Amino acid sequence: MGHIIADLKQAFKRGNIVIQLVFINVGVFIVTSLLSVFFVLFNRSAGPILQYFELPASIERFIYQPWSLITYMFMHADILHILFNMLWLYWFGAIFLYFFTSKHLRGIYIFGGLCGGLLYILSYNVFPYFADAVGASVMVGASASILAIVTAAAYREPNYTIRLLLIGNVRLKYLALFVVLTDLLFLTSGNAGGHIAHLGGALAGLWFAASLSKGVDITGWINKILDAFVSLFNKKTWQRKPKMKVHYGNGKTNREKDYDYNAQKKAQSDEIDRILDKLKKSGYDSLTTEEKKSLFDASKR
Repeated sequence: MGHIIADLKQAFKRGNIVIQLVFINVGVFIVTSLLSVFFVLFNRSAGPILQYFELPASIERFIYQPWSLITYMFMHADILHILFNMLWLYWFGAIFLYFFTSKHLRGIYIFGGLCGGLLYILSYNVFPYFADAVGASVMVGASASILAIVTAAAYREPNYTIRLLLIGNVRLKYLALFVVLTDLLFLTSGNAGGHIAHLGGALAGLWFAASLSKGVDITGWINKILDAFVSLFNKKTWQRKPKMKVHYGNGKTNREKDYDYNAQKKAQSDEIDRILDKLKKSGYDSLTTEEKKSLFDASKR
């Protein structure tokens, strides 16, 4: 088991941001699923615990669990839900990284989820159609975040062609348009909240890409917060930095030391010049033992 965990850690560290987001989503799904199984074994339900991480449509409930606006985008209802979402994230995340950076993807994933979640809450509390369902409705899933990634890539490179099974080559702009239209048509379906969140995520992706084309990164604040959060788990952040030692010396004393050093170097140079002159005139045998030593030492410098 230890080797498996170590391998997973290495795979997470080596993977790009898409792989890391897939790991996080799958990891959360496994933990919540195991928790549910554990509670069932005791004839209990994990629902009362998990509901604090699901995004409620009710504003009253949301006020008491504001963190759910973040946590909901990493949770999934069942195996098919997470399977299709992770496939979309893997495929379109890779396309997104052709045109944007890893930090952009990390930021738009969160930003798309935030916009999708807020539009979901707003819609359920504004439109009378949802009045009867607002109290009991909750939402989970990464769909809004993924739609933000898809529409951002489609805005940046609309004619980028992808190949779909049984359909063939399709330009990215048409795929994004099809998904958005589908969500609009199913706004009153049984999964109305999910389709509303999709639209919120899609709008976030368009907003991000359009702003970035003008030199403004609207996800910059998200990445600053995430970088600060990640740094809390970095050992270097908590290591005490060695104190710098500053030595204060007397200026006059230092100047005297410099003068003495220069004088000594000058004397040594003059002595070597004298020995070399003697060597030229009288030969090597005329040098004393001390002079020979001085000349040898000078040749090694």
